[in-house]
Amino acid sequence: MQEIAITEEKPLLTGQTEAKDAEVAARILLDQGQEHSIETPHGVLHVTLHGTRTTRRPAILTFHDVGLDNKSCFSPLFKFEEMQEIVKNFTLIHVDAPGQEAGAAAYPTGYDACSIETVLFLHIVLNFRTVIGVGVGVGAFVLSKFALANPDSVEGLVLVNIDTNARGWIDWAAQKLTSVTSSLTEQILSHLFSQEELSSNTELVQSHRERISKASNLVNMELFWKTYNSRRDLNIERNNSFKCPVMLVVGDQAPYEEAAVECNSKMDPTTTSFLKMADAGGLPQLTQPAKLTEAFKYFIQGMGYMASSCMTRLSRSRTTSLSSSYSMDGSRSRSRTLSQGSQGGQMPPSPSQTMEVSC
Repeated sequence: MQEIAITEEKPLLTGQTEAKDAEVAARILLDQGQEHSIETPHGVLHVTLHGTRTTRRPAILTFHDVGLDNKSCFSPLFKFEEMQEIVKNFTLIHVDAPGQEAGAAAYPTGYDACSIETVLFLHIVLNFRTVIGVGVGVGAFVLSKFALANPDSVEGLVLVNIDTNARGWIDWAAQKLTSVTSSLTEQILSHLFSQEELSSNTELVQSHRERISKASNLVNMELFWKTYNSRRDLNIERNNSFKCPVMLVVGDQAPYEEAAVECNSKMDPTTTSFLKMADAGGLPQLTQPAKLTEAFKYFIQGMGYMASSCMTRLSRSRTTSLSSSYSMDGSRSRSRTLSQGSQGGQMPPSPSQTMEVSC
């Protein structure tokens, strides 16, 4: 097992030239990241670290969806210009699920690629006190399991395309039929993209179809897919939910729109934000990185971090409509619509109520 030492950032250089060189070196480190392969009892985890560790803030831990790796799932989002203000203040950890990185060796049949222990082991090895989890699809499910089992280790969750339910008999039968009539590539694409995107055969769909069909680790990808389809229900209820703030994200007409709406209805409204993004398709972090970056920044500010950070240029230059609603014990409800333009100040959504936002 490889040990990873992450040290505190300290001002060692004093001259202006040296300081500038250090800043350039830090930017290169942030852009390229440090790649590590960590052996665990559940397989080899490929991990990419950006930035240096700080004990004052949690690390941002990402987990990708099936058919993707950390680069194809998160690069457009975390390399977005406005996101750099966030990234430079946190350690960023991108995790590739075992066997999902390019060139990975084939895993044995029956391997549980969604095992919560892999994330837990990573958390222990890297010795981060707490994390903010950002997961998409399968990654959202895995991080949800981790947060429910280890509430003290997770300060916040951003869950894109989350489905906390096990597959029912009808879904199971439909999946069995699909596995016979459709290739693995088409099954995964139907999981990732909306029907409108698939019908239009967008450039994004075409690029992912080609990448998945030619992947050298297709066997492992199939194991990952089968494991997710045999997942167990997380049993999320109002009195059995996450202990940290949560932001649920889904694209309008995305494959998991109904599942995300159902999950939101079961969550604690005092700690949950719900973001439904128009014209975002099945992968909003790829199609709408600007809007998701803005929402993520407000979410972090609501947790008490980056409170002095100024408003993004995006929010200053456009008008947004925010619709919020909450209910308490099913007996009291209120809805409010707030329109905010470029002339007025805009405050981040408070985690004290469930926010439904259409961007």
